[in-house]
Amino acid sequence: MSDTKTIQTGALTAVGPLNKGLGDFDHVLDPACAVQYDWNLLREDLSLPSAVLYQEKLLHNLDWMQQFIAAYGVKLAPHGKTTMAPRLFEMQLQAGAWGITLATAHQTQVAFAHGVRRVLMANQLVGKQNMAGISQLLADPEFEFYCLVDSAALVEQLGSFFASSGQRLNVLLELGVEGGRTGIRNDEQLEEALAALARWKHSIALCGVEIYEGVLHDEGSIRSFLRRAVVVAKKLTMERRFQQAPALLSGAGSAWYDVVAEEFSAAGFGDSVEIILRPGCYLTHDVGAYREAQARILKNNPIAHKMSSGLVPALHVWAYVQSIPEAEKAIIGMGKRDAAFDSGFPVPALHYRPGNSAPQTALEHWEVTKMMDQHAFLRIHAGDDLRVGDMLGFDICHPCLTFDKWRALPVLNAGYQVVDIIQTFF
Repeated sequence: MSDTKTIQTGALTAVGPLNKGLGDFDHVLDPACAVQYDWNLLREDLSLPSAVLYQEKLLHNLDWMQQFIAAYGVKLAPHGKTTMAPRLFEMQLQAGAWGITLATAHQTQVAFAHGVRRVLMANQLVGKQNMAGISQLLADPEFEFYCLVDSAALVEQLGSFFASSGQRLNVLLELGVEGGRTGIRNDEQLEEALAALARWKHSIALCGVEIYEGVLHDEGSIRSFLRRAVVVAKKLTMERRFQQAPALLSGAGSAWYDVVAEEFSAAGFGDSVEIILRPGCYLTHDVGAYREAQARILKNNPIAHKMSSGLVPALHVWAYVQSIPEAEKAIIGMGKRDAAFDSGFPVPALHYRPGNSAPQTALEHWEVTKMMDQHAFLRIHAGDDLRVGDMLGFDICHPCLTFDKWRALPVLNAGYQVVDIIQTFF
C-alpha cells in the first residue's frame, strides 16, 4: 500500500483545547482519556453551548436498528454523512453493519483513514481529483468500494480514467424518478448506460442497483419505485449483466427504511442478491421528521410493533439562559452556528438550575421562535420559573446539520459525566 496516502493516527484522534463545547484543558488530549478530566455537565464543567451525546441512548438505538434489520434478513450500511464521526462508524461496524455509506470522495478518504474498509458511496463519482482519490484508496486490496452511475456519459469518463490506472471500479446503477434528484429515469437511459458499461467492462464492474426513495413523500409512490428497482434488478440478473455475485440492491434513507425492507425482502431474490439498507439518522434520532417517521413505523410495521421500544433522541445541545429582557421572552446562548434549523427549531427538553439535584422536564409551552447566529428566542409565560444562568437541553430536528457544526461532542453517561469525546470530520 505504498502509494496510498497515510496520516499519523495521533493527528486523527487528538482533540485541541480550542474546540467549542468542552471543558478546560491546555494541551491536546486523546478522546478516550476524557474520562480522566472528571467533567460533568451539571457541575458546569463544559463551556456551553455544547452538543452532547448520551451513551445509553446511542447503544439503545444501535441495538434497535440491528435487531430490525436482522428480522428482515437484510444488511445495514449506515449513512456516515449524518455524523462524519469515525468512532461512531466503528460502533456501527462492531454491532454488525455490512459497511458504511458515504456521499463524497472526501468522506470516503476520511473513513478509510480511520480503518473503514467497505464503503458504498451513494453518489456519483465525478471529476479527476475525486477519481484519483478513490484510485489511491483502491491500491489497498482490502478496500471494497462501490459508487453510482446514472448515465452513459459518466460511465465513459469513469471507464477511461480507471482503464488508464489499470484498475476496476465497482458501480451500481442508480434509478431515479421524474422531478427527483439523480438516477436513470426511463428504459432508454437504462439501455444507454448498460451499453456503455459493456464497452468498459474491463475497467467498470456493474455490481447492482441502487435507489434513494427519500425524494418521494407518499408511501404508494415509494412502493411503486421500489418495485421498479426489483424488476430492473431481476432483469439484469436474468441477462447476466452483473459482474459480482451476489449482486447488490440498495435503498433506504432514514424515513422509509421499513417500507424498503418489506418490498426488497419480499422480492424473493434468494442468494443471487444482497440487500443493503442505508439509514443514518437512527443512531441519534431527532424530534422532527424522523420522530414522525418512527411513529408511523411503530404503528404500521409488524416487526417494529413487536419490539419493546422505538428509537430515542440521543443528541442534545445544551445552552444557558442568557437574558430575560421581556416577561414572555428569554434569550438563549445557542444559535444557527450550533444547531440545525432547516427542518424545525430546537425543542426544549430539559431544564436545569445549577446546584439542583437533576434536570427537570422543560415546560411544554416553551418554544424557540427565532434563531440568529449565536442566539435563540424562547417564548415563555410571564412568571415561569426561569432565570439567567439556567441550563436548557434542546432536542434537535435533523441530526446531519447539527453534527456538522461541531468538531468534538462529549459523550455523557446517565449521571451526565463525560466518558468520551466523539470527533467529526466534515
